[in-house]
Amino acid sequence: MTPQLIGEKEATNNDADEPSRDEVFKALSNRRRRNVITYLKQHDDDARVRDISEQLAAWENDVEIPEVTYKQRKRVYTALHQSHLPKLAGGGFIDYEPNRGIVSLTEESRQLEMYLEVVSGNEILWGEYYIGLAVVCGLLGGAAWIGTVPFAAVSGYAYAVLFAVLFGLSGVIHRVSTRRNRLG
Repeated sequence: MTPQLIGEKEATNNDADEPSRDEVFKALSNRRRRNVITYLKQHDDDARVRDISEQLAAWENDVEIPEVTYKQRKRVYTALHQSHLPKLAGGGFIDYEPNRGIVSLTEESRQLEMYLEVVSGNEILWGEYYIGLAVVCGLLGGAAWIGTVPFAAVSGYAYAVLFAVLFGLSGVIHRVSTRRNRLG
């Protein structure tokens, strides 16, 4: 199959209401669009384009909002109004009312969340961590099962509780780490 046919087949298998993978990548291909989504996720309500442009100009120029110049804000405002917000609205990720200057997230914006998470260079992948944890738990259980001292002295219930606590604690740490590593 050619890449074009694969893409066409993928598009027909998706629900009509959900954005395609290409639409998601197109929406996130620009840093300003990613920053708009980040800003809106931080401010759950409707946001004014002026407020968004001030914050994006501050992020882009590495300054606080009061230090943003008129020229910096205007450059971002114009790009948002003419290009980025219409593209995000066209993909269904935001509701944009250009006449009122109001922007808000839509339900489709949830499709973007998984693409906005990052992993630091010094972290292992969580899948590898869980496989390693399962191997350690399996080795402990196997040692107890064959009667290896001191592992045989611990009851099966104690191992079950230990394993449940280890996996539960790992899940909590995973969740906290994932939230911390999100872009923006």
